[in-house]
Amino acid sequence: MKNKSIVPAGVSSGVYADVKAILETARTQAYRAVNFVMVEAYWNIGKIITGEEMKGKRRAGYGEALIAELSKRLSQEFGKGFDPSNLWFMRQFYLSFPILDALRRELTWTHYRLLLRVEKPRAREFYMNEAVSGRWSTRQMERQINSFYYERILSSKDQRPVRTEGEKGARRFAPRDMIKDPYVLEFLNLKESSIYLENELERALIDKLEHFLLELGKGFSFVSRQKRITECGDHFYIDLVFYHYLLKCFVLIDLKVGKLTHQDIGQMDFYMKWFEAHERSADDNPTVGMVLCSDKNDAVVKLSVLKSNKNLFASRYKLYLPSEQELQEELTKERAQIEHVSRPFRPV
Repeated sequence: MKNKSIVPAGVSSGVYADVKAILETARTQAYRAVNFVMVEAYWNIGKIITGEEMKGKRRAGYGEALIAELSKRLSQEFGKGFDPSNLWFMRQFYLSFPILDALRRELTWTHYRLLLRVEKPRAREFYMNEAVSGRWSTRQMERQINSFYYERILSSKDQRPVRTEGEKGARRFAPRDMIKDPYVLEFLNLKESSIYLENELERALIDKLEHFLLELGKGFSFVSRQKRITECGDHFYIDLVFYHYLLKCFVLIDLKVGKLTHQDIGQMDFYMKWFEAHERSADDNPTVGMVLCSDKNDAVVKLSVLKSNKNLFASRYKLYLPSEQELQEELTKERAQIEHVSRPFRPV
């Protein structure tokens, strides 16, 4: 008798999942490897162009002529991707990132083309490292650059240098490190002049939760919407609750349409104290609270518990992307307010 081959009746879901994970990991690694090989190639092309350009620097128009001739010949032999503008990008790529080993392998050529729009080297490095740690797509990176993410983070840290993920050693986070002012919510497509209620703003944020998490920054994990808490038989509702896995604490967000008031701050202070008593575990750090409002009242900020509570914040939100001039004006205003508050009182 011939031996009959044994054919399994079916493959278990566990076996299939393991095999699938191996293949997906291999494909991802192969894709990244191929991507970086091309990034490396473009860097080397930029290096050659720059070197040749320097040799002929005394001849007017030598760089333009070199790029034009290279583009023509490369396009004939290798097809699309070598038009003059792309070759100029390769040249700029080498000049902006002169150390090849400093490049991040996880990023694609499209990521680096976006980074070349950023003029400040420190900001460029920040976006590069944040994109890797946050696994930003090219669309997400473009959005963060266009919304001046770096500048807003910098202003929220009271002008202290932004530490990037490239620093050696473990990074120590503080609640102020995660707060931006303002938050830009242009992805909601709400009109600045239209009349809307806080629950509409909340619903819009939940509908675009992925975008909102990107705007909040890394480390946020959504927990609850309209979280009900009860004290002495009365019910209260917290608009949004997150957990920050880097700070290891709960983050409570209350949404306010209009100016910040003392009542808004007092309400959030109550929410935080309730969470400390009823939700925070022994392994959690102190709860952080933030009132997200469309306008801040300077007197409220100076005279309320915001001044003494290091875990309680108030930030504005904008429904449109600010222009560079608008952002600069806001940063100048914030800096003046900080200097005014920190200046000691001198009697006349």
